[in-house]
Amino acid sequence: MAEDAAASPEGAQQRAEHPSQGRATLDHDTLAELYRVHGPGLLRAMLRVTSGDRGKAEDILQETFLRAWQNPAAIARGVEESRPWLFTVARRIAIDHFRTASARAREVGAESPEDYAGTHDPYDDVLAARDLATAMAELQPHHRDVLVELHLKGRSTAEVASSLGVPVGTVKSRNFYAVRALRPILAARGMLPVAV
Repeated sequence: MAEDAAASPEGAQQRAEHPSQGRATLDHDTLAELYRVHGPGLLRAMLRVTSGDRGKAEDILQETFLRAWQNPAAIARGVEESRPWLFTVARRIAIDHFRTASARAREVGAESPEDYAGTHDPYDDVLAARDLATAMAELQPHHRDVLVELHLKGRSTAEVASSLGVPVGTVKSRNFYAVRALRPILAARGMLPVAV
């Protein structure tokens, strides 16, 4: 009579709604023990197989234990003795994953426009120049003039000395003290790179 119920349309509908009812599955405690004993080692092996891709390794691990849950006969010899079966199943699943990935056509146009944009934004230069000008406004005028001539305009000390009408030694001295005065101003504004 139980066979008649299983073969009836109602029995088929029950199996479709509850697939685990139609066949034996591994009990929860055995599955948990199986995972406790073999899960970490299997995950390490799958991490090596997937070149460290933890997501793929965990997917393979999950599918392996799903198959163990669905096939209690494979674990019939005991939790400790099921290691070779689990590793064989995991290896086959990994092979299937790699075959599927290599057979799948590569997507075209998956890149965003930002991927093609250059890393340099000219607007950043404008903002940096404005910030530097604001910071340099706090310096004494004779220090600021030397910094602008030497570092921003790229002139030599002799050219700056001639332009400002001061000796070369004075240009060097003013540059030293101007840089020394500017450093804490830039640091306070967060404009100096962090020392490594």
